[in-house]
Amino acid sequence: MTFLEITAVSLTGAAVYGTLEMLWRGWTHWSMLLAGAVCGCMMYWVANFSRLPLWQEWILCAALITTVEFFSGVVLNLWLGWNIWDYSGMRINLLGQICPAFCLVWLGISIPGVWLCRFLRVLVT
Repeated sequence: MTFLEITAVSLTGAAVYGTLEMLWRGWTHWSMLLAGAVCGCMMYWVANFSRLPLWQEWILCAALITTVEFFSGVVLNLWLGWNIWDYSGMRINLLGQICPAFCLVWLGISIPGVWLCRFLRVLVT
């Protein structure tokens, strides 16, 4: 990936994630913009450079987003105590940082996200 691609994808990922959080719960935290940028770059790579079937790309992207959410949550919420989110009230959660319900949300976001990443590649290359 070129510097232009990384920049465009990072900014897009941060903007999309931040906007979705604003729509979902009415606020976001600056660290979630960074998480969105990381997720955007990973999704971009999967969408444009993997040779997986489309449905597997969606599942992989959802798993990558969930992984970023888990490790971000461990650092930001558990270690630093920032309490940005807490899924401890959700069924089958892991340390209150991830849960199956939001894994499904990430899968739903991954479907248009893969197409957006492919469109971004056309724009920046």
